[in-house]
Amino acid sequence: MADTEKRGLVARWLIGKERPEDYARSTLPTSRWGLFWDILKGRFGRLMLVNLLILVTCLPVAAIIVWRFLQIGTSGMSGAFGAGLGPSFPYVPDIVGDAQAMVLQSDIIFFSMFIPAGIIAGLGISGGFYIIRNLIWTEGIFVANDFVRGIKRNFLNVLEAVLVFTVVLFVARVMGDLADFYVATDAAGAGWMVASKVVGYIIVSFMILVCLWMISLGINYKQGPWSLFRNAVVMTIGTFPQTVLFAALALWPYFLVIFGGLNFLGIVGILFLLLIGFSYTGLVWLDYSQWAFDKFVNPNFGIATGRGLYNKESGTMNATTVTEEQSAAMREYRKQMVLNGRSKLVSRPVKPIDEGADLYELPDSFSREDLKKLRESKEAMAEDVKAYEEEHKDDEQYVAYNKEFDELEAALSEEESGKDGGKKKKDRNKKMRRPKMLPRK
Repeated sequence: MADTEKRGLVARWLIGKERPEDYARSTLPTSRWGLFWDILKGRFGRLMLVNLLILVTCLPVAAIIVWRFLQIGTSGMSGAFGAGLGPSFPYVPDIVGDAQAMVLQSDIIFFSMFIPAGIIAGLGISGGFYIIRNLIWTEGIFVANDFVRGIKRNFLNVLEAVLVFTVVLFVARVMGDLADFYVATDAAGAGWMVASKVVGYIIVSFMILVCLWMISLGINYKQGPWSLFRNAVVMTIGTFPQTVLFAALALWPYFLVIFGGLNFLGIVGILFLLLIGFSYTGLVWLDYSQWAFDKFVNPNFGIATGRGLYNKESGTMNATTVTEEQSAAMREYRKQMVLNGRSKLVSRPVKPIDEGADLYELPDSFSREDLKKLRESKEAMAEDVKAYEEEHKDDEQYVAYNKEFDELEAALSEEESGKDGGKKKKDRNKKMRRPKMLPRK
């Protein structure tokens, strides 16, 4: 009895309260926009938990940003910059360019520290974004297990994106500080340095888009380092207007923090990031990138499109092709469904309570005759329910559900008994793990 209650609790936690099939189908998302809101509203707690895991790995980056802010701020209030030139203070004859030189020295240190800090943040990005991708694919989610699995599967791809961005950001920032120093000291070649500063900021903006695509491509497809970078550039250029729009929608909390400072907008951005900001970014970007893959990539390689969306025409969820590897979390999810048993609301017809025979109500003072009428009304109601079930047992929705459940039970039994093809199936799944994004030329 205790085991049955535990299985029922696990099933309710995984799939929610049981509802009639027609109601459940009417609420399934049929578009990427609808899927975004469905996940945001229905899985808000999961998104907060994933955000916390990512936030922990981003703490070194946050610490470096705060440290840099405090270091530059305190340096600006000390020495020649804060002493002034009043009669009580010694006169400093020339401090032109000293402030810019100080910022340059600080940025060389702090922006170089972003590189190892970004590597640590890549752990959270690879694990957290993998969970969000599974949410978009409507797979079963086990946060701790999937977070670790996402790190194992995707860290190298995310690491490549992080290294590309942090190195480019370091070079661009140093070039910008040099340009400021050249302009302040009126040095020769200051104009060229200003031009390099502008170009550096443009390259950083472009690399933000490229690295976002590298992350989503690395999570969805198996490919080499050069193919990953090349395909990210192709996707960025090929979908540039949409990419700019959705990157802005995904990254606006970070812009508030960077440009808002410590005023109201900056505080709003910080609070949003602490609550759900990182998960929100992953949800917006991966949902959009899944749309782009369905439109431009998956049809060219025979991969089913619309994964995670409900198909009104077929009345089923859009399924993946055999070229996709079924995740361990999804297998565990289906196993829990089988162990919990068939849903009594879906596997057989249930007569609506507002139809059919009525139950006889006993008066305040009742006799044996009243008890007899009550028993007869119960028997009539039971017969009516059986007649309704017999009449509708061959309806398509019940036949389809039972057939799918039978196949699921058979597949689970075959998997547990070792009749799934052994080494051949293992080798075949290894080959079909994740398709390459684009063929090499």
